[in-house]
Amino acid sequence: MSVVTRRLALVAVFLLLPVFAHAQATVAGTVRDSSGAVLPGVTVEAASPVLIEKVRTAVTDNSGQYRIAALLPGVYTLTFSLSGFTTLKRNEVDISGSGSL
Repeated sequence: MSVVTRRLALVAVFLLLPVFAHAQATVAGTVRDSSGAVLPGVTVEAASPVLIEKVRTAVTDNSGQYRIAALLPGVYTLTFSLSGFTTLKRNEVDISGSGSL
């Protein structure tokens, strides 16, 4: 491999590295019941075949907020569950960047 080819390859790696680093998304939001009250302790699952582990999980905090970071872009199923409440599933959620649900 010539010196010029090696240098071009090295420059290409440094130029493409930020693209790969930013190819992740975050899903965050606040879970509320039908009256508008926040719900702490809700299990939020993001499931997709694009994930190596297939499912990422978070639990809402005392203010009903959750955050699932470092998700690869793709189509997800989001499941919200809490004992005593009906489980809510949102199918075919297209995640391509940061957002709130």
